[in-house]
Amino acid sequence: MNPGIAAATALFAIAGTAFAQGPKTLEVIAFGGGGNWPVWAAEDKGLFARNGLAVKLSFTPNSVEQIRNLMSGKYDLGTTAYDNVVAYQEGQGETELPTQPDLFAFMGGYSGSLRFVTQPDIKTYAALKGKTVGVDAATTGFAFILYKLAAMNGLSMSDYQIEKLGGTPARVQALMEGRIAGTMISSPSELLPESKGFTRLGDTTATFGPYQASIGVARRAWAEKHGDELVAFIRAYVAAMDWLQDPANKDEAISIYTKYIPAAPRPAAQKAYETMFAAKEGFQKKAKIDLEGCRTVLKLRSEFAKPQKNLTDPAKYIDESYYARAAR
Repeated sequence: MNPGIAAATALFAIAGTAFAQGPKTLEVIAFGGGGNWPVWAAEDKGLFARNGLAVKLSFTPNSVEQIRNLMSGKYDLGTTAYDNVVAYQEGQGETELPTQPDLFAFMGGYSGSLRFVTQPDIKTYAALKGKTVGVDAATTGFAFILYKLAAMNGLSMSDYQIEKLGGTPARVQALMEGRIAGTMISSPSELLPESKGFTRLGDTTATFGPYQASIGVARRAWAEKHGDELVAFIRAYVAAMDWLQDPANKDEAISIYTKYIPAAPRPAAQKAYETMFAAKEGFQKKAKIDLEGCRTVLKLRSEFAKPQKNLTDPAKYIDESYYARAAR
């Protein structure tokens, strides 16, 4: 056989095999809410499919279940708070894990966009004395922001009670039902209670400056074996972020939001778009991690976490090599 024909035949055989195998399925675990907008856009615009992926997105009730399920291999990767990665890697997590965690952040998600929202009649921190505030977990995530805001305004942790309620959707529901006095809410989920007269008592970006809130998370052992899939996911996610941040796509982006959050009327979705694509916070351009925002997380964790540790190196919990491959 002619060598050129043989080579072409081999290439067609490889392509045929890849086609027959179909897209690689990725199990992704995240918190519910508008923070999943880039994943929804990547799905609806065919960006995952274009990169050879079939992404199955599931929602976790809380960070404890999310981390447990990531470590057990039930899910391949997820989006979570950068603080959660640090907490479990440093042995400061909310729960004991059966194996030594090897979690790392591989890309950014959103920065800041965290509000401390309270009942309509609570206009000062002093009014929180004797009241109950809701958190996902007491020792991870955004709880330390709440503790710091309260401390900066004259409250010790003995002045209020903590109730562990899980992710933002559950905490917003508890707030609006009057079961808690306040909670930290990740944007754009604060828009509903605020539209009903609930008080924004604190704001992360206004108080602390850069804060790396959400990141992409995976296990190092999984990523070493599935690097191509992780790179493909990052490439599709970043492309979705680019598409969402293009003003020409605003109307369609809002339609995607209302498709996945049907309870949100279009004006609310438009407000969510304006909130999440603000200049100083919200979704990060190119899903790029902000090291200054990571340092803010480490400062808060160094102050409040147990056992106490002085954490200063944000890169210890990050591996951007897969991101670099995706950007080529």
